[in-house]
Amino acid sequence: MDIIKNVIICGLGAIGTIYADKFSKFSDINLKILADTKRIKKYSLNPTTFNGKELNLNYITPEQNGFTADLVIIATKSNGLNSAIENLKNFVGENTIIISLLNGVTSENIISKTYGKANILNAYFIGHSAVRNGRNINQDGVNTIVFGSTSNEKSLVEKVKNFFDKTGVGYEIPADILHAQWLKFLLNVSSNQTSAILRLTFGQMQNNPYCMKFIKSIANEVAQIAKAEGVKNTDKFEQEYERVFASMSPEGKTSMFQDVEAKRKTEVEIFAQTVIDLGKKHNIPTPYNKILKEMIDIIEGGYEI
Repeated sequence: MDIIKNVIICGLGAIGTIYADKFSKFSDINLKILADTKRIKKYSLNPTTFNGKELNLNYITPEQNGFTADLVIIATKSNGLNSAIENLKNFVGENTIIISLLNGVTSENIISKTYGKANILNAYFIGHSAVRNGRNINQDGVNTIVFGSTSNEKSLVEKVKNFFDKTGVGYEIPADILHAQWLKFLLNVSSNQTSAILRLTFGQMQNNPYCMKFIKSIANEVAQIAKAEGVKNTDKFEQEYERVFASMSPEGKTSMFQDVEAKRKTEVEIFAQTVIDLGKKHNIPTPYNKILKEMIDIIEGGYEI
């Protein structure tokens, strides 16, 4: 089996930096960070530091040639996905494996429209949030990539597993990656958006029976759509969801709660809007997500007021 040597990371934010740090420690891995000239200049003037250590990284611009990636990891924000797809065109070959760590359940399909489905593995990131101060990023080491193949392409999964074993990347390979991915989506849609609107921590949501009833109604919309999309064992979602939600740190804040506190653009488009769009596709009502979308739009619309 061929081994992974040439790697491109798209997105040097809180998640991308975790893996840039890990891969850059190996001299036999040819790691490139894909960025435009303007961003590379910015990074050169203000280098990225990870847990107090300045990273000495190699960059590649979209216009360059002569480098074919064995593995591409896309770790941009959702609004940067289309640019990443376009910028990768010179570096994706017939055997390039692509992994997207974006939230939601749509990025793999979007990527496949340009690069096909054969070498795309479904994946998502779970872990503690990184603390960012400019280009200084700190993360406590709790981070995992959950990945797998929806087409039972075991050789690709094994190839990435071996690479992650070598580089010390924490990972999980569930028996049904689609089920696992939709469960995380269900968690994000129901708890992240609720917390962002009500400004509640996990503990405050957990201890409020009215809030938990509301969250359950949102989750039910997602479960219905997941079933219509062909996800298996959706009847297990409720029990799985309750177990995961109960394990969250009571003091913890969802990423979307933190976004609205900092007056940043949220991921409502890939959460509520995706549910709304898929609801229309399958003729499934999504009243809760429509209200969530409108409320978050109102919050974001007030940022400049």
